[in-house]
Amino acid sequence: MKVVVTGGAGFIGSCLIWKLNEQGIDDIIAVDIGEKKDSENLAGKKIADYIERDKFLELVNSDKLDKNIDMVIHFGACTDTTERDSAYLAKNNYLYSKKLAEWCLKNGKRYIYASSAATYGAGELGYSDKDDLMPSLKPLNEYGNSKQLFDLWVLENKLQEKLVGFKFFNVYGPNEYHKADMRSMINKGYHQIKETGKIRLFKSHKPEYKDGQQKRDFIYVKDSVEVVWYFIENPTKFGIYNLGTGQAHTWNDLANALFLALDIEPNIEYFDMPENLRNQYQYFTEAELTKLRAAGCDYKFSSLKKAVKDYISYLEAGSYL
Repeated sequence: MKVVVTGGAGFIGSCLIWKLNEQGIDDIIAVDIGEKKDSENLAGKKIADYIERDKFLELVNSDKLDKNIDMVIHFGACTDTTERDSAYLAKNNYLYSKKLAEWCLKNGKRYIYASSAATYGAGELGYSDKDDLMPSLKPLNEYGNSKQLFDLWVLENKLQEKLVGFKFFNVYGPNEYHKADMRSMINKGYHQIKETGKIRLFKSHKPEYKDGQQKRDFIYVKDSVEVVWYFIENPTKFGIYNLGTGQAHTWNDLANALFLALDIEPNIEYFDMPENLRNQYQYFTEAELTKLRAAGCDYKFSSLKKAVKDYISYLEAGSYL
């Protein structure tokens, strides 16, 4: 199998390459920004080639991309949820995705792409991934809008019968070290605890939620790539699916799991959420998994405590997946 993984030097993309290597697949073209030599996430992994993102798109546009490729897994994107440049996001998250999809459809190649739970906005319509509900979703930020644009293009052209998309919820785990402010709270909290002995969480600015009681569907990256692998192994499965655990936890739960893994007494400090985030903050997310299960994926997700403990082993060792 010859596979392209865009975002291959990034967080989920590099972890997927790890999974592919585990399964004996190494004929992989990794696509990302910059040069391969700069990527610690790809160190030790077996790939056939590395192509810079813009050069890869040139190959697609000029129809010079290797026709022997079996599958394109498009996880490359701008994932900064605070980015406000809608034109930049549309170019990188919508138009790039569309170009790759069109190439795959034209050449009969499988296409798997990353959407996001950010498309659900404040969750007014719940978190069902039923096709007929998706056009009514109202993302809270430009990042979510850019992901929604591509999902809608897929649906409008009835391509959900030919492609696979994943609405990733709050993914955390090894190989996210480079993501700066977009790192998970586990990564940030680990370093906060090591430096100050405490973890800082946003206060709630809604009366129905106490401080630290905001809830998210946190999913370990190892679990995420197992679900993606299920769809790689089952090429007759198509559609847009939620990729979360189906079980929301509070930020306090997350912090306590982190303290437990470090064998340190919990010490949580709450601080005001920045004004610019308050109107685009999701207070609750929880993946509805009916559609995923109906597709035959019965993968059992790790418990929060178990997954956090495993991740901490990587953080303590300063190692990569």
